[in-house]
Amino acid sequence: MNHDSYDDAYLRAILKDVRNIAVLGASANSARPSYEVMHYLAEHGYKVFPINPGQAGKQVAGLTFYARLADVPEPIDMVDIFRAPENLPDILQEVLNLKVRPKVFWAQLEVRDDAVAAEAEAAGLKVVMDRCPKIEYPRLLGAES
Repeated sequence: MNHDSYDDAYLRAILKDVRNIAVLGASANSARPSYEVMHYLAEHGYKVFPINPGQAGKQVAGLTFYARLADVPEPIDMVDIFRAPENLPDILQEVLNLKVRPKVFWAQLEVRDDAVAAEAEAAGLKVVMDRCPKIEYPRLLGAES
C-alpha cells in the first residue's frame, strides 16, 4: 500500500471497527499530544490502554498505564504509536509476538517507516503511518459521533 495518502473509506473502516486501542508512548502529562489523543479516544467510546514503562500501574484520567503491550489484559485491536520512527522495527516485533495480534498498526504524525509498514502488512495488519486518529475521527466520523 502507498502510505503517502489513504482513502477515507480505509481510515473510516478502521476507526469504526476497532474498540480497544493501546497508545504506545502515552504520557501522563496533560500538555503532551499523546495524553490528548488517549483522552480523546477514551471520550469517544474506545477502550484505551496507555503504554509507558515509566508510568506502569499509575492511573491517569481513569486509565491504567501498562509497561508493555504484552501486559494489557485483553486483546488489542489497534496500536497507536507515539515513538520515533527508528523505534518502529522493535515495536512491530513486539506486536507480532503478542498471542493475539492487533488488527491495526497506526503510527502518529511524522512517524513513518515504509519497510516496517510492508512487513506489518505482510503479517496481515492494516497499517496507517503519519496520521493521527484524533484528527481523522472528527473529520470522518464527526457527524456520526
